[in-house]
Amino acid sequence: MRIVEQGAGPALVLIPGIQGRWEYVRPAVDALSSAFRVITFPLCDEPSADFAFDSSCGFGSYVEQVRAALDQCGVERAIVCGMSFGGPVALRFAAAHADRTGGLVLASTPGPEWHLRRRHELYARLPYLLGPLFLAETPWRLRREMAAAFPEMPARLQFAGLQLRTLFGAPLSLARMAGRARMVATCDAVAACTRITAPTLVVTGEPALDHVVPVDGSIGYASLIRGARGVVLERTGHLGWITRPAAFAAIVRDFAAATGVGRVLPDSPPHRVQEDPAFSSGVA
Repeated sequence: MRIVEQGAGPALVLIPGIQGRWEYVRPAVDALSSAFRVITFPLCDEPSADFAFDSSCGFGSYVEQVRAALDQCGVERAIVCGMSFGGPVALRFAAAHADRTGGLVLASTPGPEWHLRRRHELYARLPYLLGPLFLAETPWRLRREMAAAFPEMPARLQFAGLQLRTLFGAPLSLARMAGRARMVATCDAVAACTRITAPTLVVTGEPALDHVVPVDGSIGYASLIRGARGVVLERTGHLGWITRPAAFAAIVRDFAAATGVGRVLPDSPPHRVQEDPAFSSGVA
């Protein structure tokens, strides 16, 4: 399996979002690696993942991928952090493998009752035909979040340029993204929440700025998981881990300071950083 590791310290597994490519969370990887040994990967239905995927298992293959990543890196327990679509994967892993989950972080995760809007259901059924429309409307959905995170236009344009660079360097599959979107509704999140025993942090953006996943749904995890706490990352909506990665990392560091998790097995291999030349600047 392809593994990307960066940094040193307590182990933190970072599960990418619906894009399926770790490159789209690269700013969070960079920021978190100042305090953690960050372990990430492409989702297993991506050809570059080099890991088996069985669509009939639903989230099961992703959960198995997280377990295999811990084994491959020689990590016994880790903080498991899911970004957006990665949140249900992290939730399912923590419910199934409590002994290996030292902490759980759910960032802008679709709420327990989340479902596709009618228009997006149509996009998901016909991804090659209508997927480009979904991508085309993305800047409109994110416009207020971008203005809040980057008040100055030059910074906003620079961020947009970096995202375009990521898109060209790590092309998206509309069909795979559509399949993941449909899969979210199959996750029995409420039942999974009852089995979570690890300390849990729920991170959201501001309700008025997240036009991708409603914050009032995401924050529901804080009441369903015993002892969970919620934090709002200000001046962000859905993408706080890449628009304000340093602030996001600080929230996770504060959370980890109270958990004492991330033991590494004595015979764990040395850390490996896999660098794609297209991202040699350290940004995505």
